[in-house]
Amino acid sequence: MTFSTQSKGVYAIAATPFHDDGTIDFTSVDKLTDFYQESGCTGITILGIMGEAPKLEPDESRAIIKRVVERAKVPVIVGISAPGFAAMRSLAKSSMDMGAAGVMVAPTPALRTDDQIVNYFASAVEAIGDDVPWVLQDYPLTLNVVISPGVIAKIISDHPSCLMLKHEDWPGLEKISKLRAMQKSGELREFSILCGNGGMFLDFEPERGADGAMTGYGFPDMLTELVNLSAAGKRDEAHDLFDSHLPLIRYEQQLGVGLAVRKHVLKRRGVIASDAQRKPAQMPTQTARAEVDYLLERLAKHDKRAAI
Repeated sequence: MTFSTQSKGVYAIAATPFHDDGTIDFTSVDKLTDFYQESGCTGITILGIMGEAPKLEPDESRAIIKRVVERAKVPVIVGISAPGFAAMRSLAKSSMDMGAAGVMVAPTPALRTDDQIVNYFASAVEAIGDDVPWVLQDYPLTLNVVISPGVIAKIISDHPSCLMLKHEDWPGLEKISKLRAMQKSGELREFSILCGNGGMFLDFEPERGADGAMTGYGFPDMLTELVNLSAAGKRDEAHDLFDSHLPLIRYEQQLGVGLAVRKHVLKRRGVIASDAQRKPAQMPTQTARAEVDYLLERLAKHDKRAAI
């Protein structure tokens, strides 16, 4: 299965389920893969930042790729970002050999100038091969690399194998508008834009030209419904749905504890058996868990999917 410059919908950023002892919970990997597809997701992205990829051994990463790709009926994107290109090359080859649709590449945090950014992605493409479809991840809040619309346009223009932008700038609505305006004027070729940041701005991102979301909020079924409502022109319904989930979306976006909140919600929904993370990790306190449970109770008044 493949993705393309016209990919739309929701690509779920998958968490990596662990047992309480830190070993991978493959039964929950299966349940999570099924859950994303049953939620209407058009793709799944694994081994991303929120998938705790840096905490995995290489053989563990490959075992997860194999498990998800064999089970999924939608395209699977694999995060391959690493400190060196040799590791990226190896994981990209393994991913594609196992049937992944493509890979995702983020800039290394050391990049500062436009030329450094452009040259980095050129080297990355050279390393993995220009026949490997890939997603450009733009996530300055975490990676501390600011990629301007002009630099994004150059990278996309220079590399036909780049089919999608994972847009996670914040604020970033104007960046989406600028990139789509460049396309409209003929300065830039077609490419897909899926947005992250936990869905924090998904109320307006489709209106600015985004094709959907690539994020891991604990209600991917809500994300798919929201994207579909936006595509159908049902603006008020889309915003009403978004507004009902916003308190939980906001809570999940706290730095340091976002993954803990996300895993707690997935556990409460019966998708994963444990909310454990690999160490080092910041686990939620009992107070934090109670706050999330309270938000779920309030959300359930508007969305029955939260009645858990």
